[in-house]
Amino acid sequence: MELQKGNFIRIIDANQGIIKSLCKAYYICPEDQKDAFQDIILQLWKSFETFRGESKISSWIYRISLNTVLTKIKKGKTKIAAGSIGTSELSISIAMADGDIELLNIIIQSLKDLDKAIVILYLEGYKNKEISQILNLTPTNVSTRLNRVRAELKIKFENQHYEFKQP
Repeated sequence: MELQKGNFIRIIDANQGIIKSLCKAYYICPEDQKDAFQDIILQLWKSFETFRGESKISSWIYRISLNTVLTKIKKGKTKIAAGSIGTSELSISIAMADGDIELLNIIIQSLKDLDKAIVILYLEGYKNKEISQILNLTPTNVSTRLNRVRAELKIKFENQHYEFKQP
């Protein structure tokens, strides 16, 4: 049991960025983020023995984490709102000023849960094939959704950017 506990702690330490990123993407309140983080860690611990090594550990962690967050949201325990996630790798061909990243983060939060999950995974550096395995979608479906989301984000960003810049 002690060896398993030590392995679990090392794995969580190495992958806590994935979990924190997901919590920030779905919850604005730091307390809600902490609660979600703890719920995810508990669920990962309960599921740790079932990990078969058929995927990367980070993919397994993300799948468990996302399912835990979505289940928590469906139960209506907390409200979700806009938080901050990195957007440096999202290929949207628009010029962005300093304040624009915050606006883009807010727009990303308006996406449907599945589209938001795809964007978050993409921003975390996952490839379409890995995203498809985590979310149980086909790689083609992921690619199509990602392309649609890029177009949707670009339109929303440009519309919001125009509205915010008008007197």
